[in-house]
Amino acid sequence: MSEHETDLEQDQRPPPTTTTGGLGLGRGPALNESVELLVDLLAATRLIPADRLAVARGRAQQTGSLATALVEEGIASSEGIARMHAARHRLPLVDLTVQGVDPDAAKLIPLHVLERTAAIPYRVEGDALFVAVADPSNLHGMDELRLATRYPIELAVAPRDDIVMEIRRLVRVSETFGQRAQSLEDVDAPTFVDADEEQVADLEADDGVSDAPLVRLVNSIIFQAAEDGASDIHFEPQEDALLVRFRIDGVLQEMQRIPKRLAPGVTTRLKVLAKLDIAERRKPQDGRISLNAASAGRLLDVRVATLPTVEGESLVMRLLDKSKRPPTLAELGLQEEMREQLTELITQPTGALLVTGPTGSGKSTTLFAALSQISRAEINVITVEDPVEYRLSGVNQVQINQRAGLTFATALRSILRSDPDVVMVGEIRDPETAKISIEAAMTGHLVLSTLHTNDAPSALTRLTEMGVEPFLTGAAVSGVLAQRLARKLCSHCCEMYTPSVEELIAARVSPDVAAASDGMVLYRKRGCPRCNQTGYRGRIGIFQLLAMTEDLAALASTKASREEIERAALGTGMRTLWDDGLAKVSQGLTSMEELARVTV
Repeated sequence: MSEHETDLEQDQRPPPTTTTGGLGLGRGPALNESVELLVDLLAATRLIPADRLAVARGRAQQTGSLATALVEEGIASSEGIARMHAARHRLPLVDLTVQGVDPDAAKLIPLHVLERTAAIPYRVEGDALFVAVADPSNLHGMDELRLATRYPIELAVAPRDDIVMEIRRLVRVSETFGQRAQSLEDVDAPTFVDADEEQVADLEADDGVSDAPLVRLVNSIIFQAAEDGASDIHFEPQEDALLVRFRIDGVLQEMQRIPKRLAPGVTTRLKVLAKLDIAERRKPQDGRISLNAASAGRLLDVRVATLPTVEGESLVMRLLDKSKRPPTLAELGLQEEMREQLTELITQPTGALLVTGPTGSGKSTTLFAALSQISRAEINVITVEDPVEYRLSGVNQVQINQRAGLTFATALRSILRSDPDVVMVGEIRDPETAKISIEAAMTGHLVLSTLHTNDAPSALTRLTEMGVEPFLTGAAVSGVLAQRLARKLCSHCCEMYTPSVEELIAARVSPDVAAASDGMVLYRKRGCPRCNQTGYRGRIGIFQLLAMTEDLAALASTKASREEIERAALGTGMRTLWDDGLAKVSQGLTSMEELARVTV
């Protein structure tokens, strides 16, 4: 928690009775005066930079809420604002993820009222309806809640983000299982094998807004995945059901089981959306869907792949969020010294920076973080990707199209005739792409690309194996960044413990260091409702940076082995992936168990 949030929490005074409240959603001149007064009070603390406070002031005058403005500007957290509201109005603070929301209670106030007032009923006790609100100073909203139900209301405060998430869930349930929808148990599974042309045409003409229960079921699953931040959705036929699993933070989690008789309808609906052949079930197919998951606030590009199995047709959907912004290098989890080294490499006018790691380790995200930092009006940046994962303004992005003959190699040749300063190649997959990329780095271009190797030194030997001349590798490559993604410990439930010397030695800590560290404190997972009992929430990068030196270039040009290059690089200060992971374990960001999972 930041200092300014703590400072806000300590304000225990009751709200003034003559205005609509300090950080609220009221309207009119009184609000503006109150906003100005609170901004002046925050400025007097000098805990918030004046420029950021000025931006928040302007945003608050437009939206009518200083609290929202402070959260949007990253000055305060939603939880900090909720604690401040609870203390200021002398109301209980409720954690909805722990408390839970009673579906019967949520139905007692119309959904449109809850959306308008940012409130959620979570419990009925006796004759009282307990309602969590984001902003109790919004008097008009509180009056609207009281008029919308016959129950006396007991107010509590919850973080706005938690309330919005619960409201979205209610909206999704309402759309899927609304009053107009018949029960899924009463729906006969449609038979598509012998479907006539008229039936197929009706399916293909569907616009995705149909009231059919199966359509809403599929929409619900996709929107739930988008809201949970899943990267993939797996529909896997089992003997008795269609298993639905989400990949969240790199790990698959079972979400629900759909009755076996509904499986053909679900898979056919998805194949129709992806414009695949619904009659072909004997061979794999690939397609894509573009949709706007408005309830989750995401614009999604979905890649769909089908695979025939002995139990039926399985289907995997890769969700790419086209509306998200790439993170900064600092947000990736790079240590300060390594971040400075990497910044120096990407600001050079020529050379090749390679990012290596297994599939799903965040390589493309790292490249886009680098591009975001160096992109400016004075240079021409062109990327060639498959698929385009982030949209960057001012950057020319090329999408690979295998069917049209647009491969990485052919696109790269064309790009080099388009006067680029910086070229980003999504992946070096073949010898031809490798040779063109390295030659481009030798002829006055900065080239960023990814490669599949286990660590940084292996990238240099892999290029040689792909047919790149060793002297070109040594001269063109300026650096290699190897990385993994480890799950972050949930900050709400992780617990401290003291590892034994034996545990530290088993974790590759030298005996001398382990003995000297006896009594040190680390963190491990537990599990709570906020992290879905996994003990982890979010991910952080673990990195190894090899910055090319004259000695390393000489070794690479003589076809030195990976071990020789690694020994020389370690002598220049390169850290292993394990060492960087141990530093993050000691900071309480991840656990030893998770570090072993992603690096061994």
